[in-house]
Amino acid sequence: MTLADMKQMTPSHPMAETALHPLGFSRARFILFVVTALAVVIAPFVLYPIFLMKIYCFIIFAVAYNLLLGYTGLMSFGHAAFWGMGAYLTAYSAANWGFGFEAALLTGTVTGAALGLIFGLVAIRRTGLYFAMITLALAQMVYFICLQSPFTGGEDGVQGVPRGSLLGLVDLNNDWNLYWLVGTILLGTIILSNRVVHSPFGQVLRAIRNNPARAKSLGYNVDRYKLCAFVMSAALAGFAGGLKAIIFQIATLTDVSTVASTEAVLITLVGGIGTIFGPAVGSIIVLSLEHYLAPFGPWVMFTQGVVFVFFVLVFRKGLLGEFQSYFKTSL
Repeated sequence: MTLADMKQMTPSHPMAETALHPLGFSRARFILFVVTALAVVIAPFVLYPIFLMKIYCFIIFAVAYNLLLGYTGLMSFGHAAFWGMGAYLTAYSAANWGFGFEAALLTGTVTGAALGLIFGLVAIRRTGLYFAMITLALAQMVYFICLQSPFTGGEDGVQGVPRGSLLGLVDLNNDWNLYWLVGTILLGTIILSNRVVHSPFGQVLRAIRNNPARAKSLGYNVDRYKLCAFVMSAALAGFAGGLKAIIFQIATLTDVSTVASTEAVLITLVGGIGTIFGPAVGSIIVLSLEHYLAPFGPWVMFTQGVVFVFFVLVFRKGLLGEFQSYFKTSL
């Protein structure tokens, strides 16, 4: 099967694949990437770096979720399991096994991937609501295990997680050093996401999303590709959860609860499903609402519900999704 055949199976825009820059972005995406990079550089001089790092972790989490929902067409309600277990294993390995920053983060990433493989083998043959409900049920099982297991610390969580140092050279206990590292990781994740989505592998995923029967008739093992996408998404979610655990030096039951899965879905819908920079826009909006409305207590959840309904009814493709449809470009 040729690349031309794949393009016929996936929707495209006039500027989507033209004027590619060295990093693999189209012109419009490259402009957004530069804006994002400038925002990462300027933001800590205006806003609290810890809050910004939280946003960056959720952007990475949403990028992972968007790979599954936006480009493979699978809606999971169980991504909190990967995010939370990645956080727990990263925190535990750093606090109790003496792992350094890199080894602890790798442990969380591998944990997310392994858990994703288990979830995927169970759920991947189902689609739609059945797939979503299976992932939700499995995630609730993981939550119950975390609630009862001694290594998670129960409701206290794993506390006092050491940040360590980067390659033994850069002290990550300094918030500024950690901020620049997390900002760099964020930009690298966006570049990686763009490369994956526009690789031959990504083209197959979009073909499966649009017409799985036709993709199968062309000789592609649909279930295998879905499983690969699911494991990649889970690994990246585990990585994001582990990064958050190191930043805040704690992993708790909140990380593995359905709240995390709900936020991933909301962020993706608000920013734009199937867009490279949608997760960034969605994370900024959702987490800013949570942060600045925190003094109002329960009204935060109410506001999130209103935002969700508003975007479902008015901006059905999300902010960047509607924007790219209007301007006939890809973001």
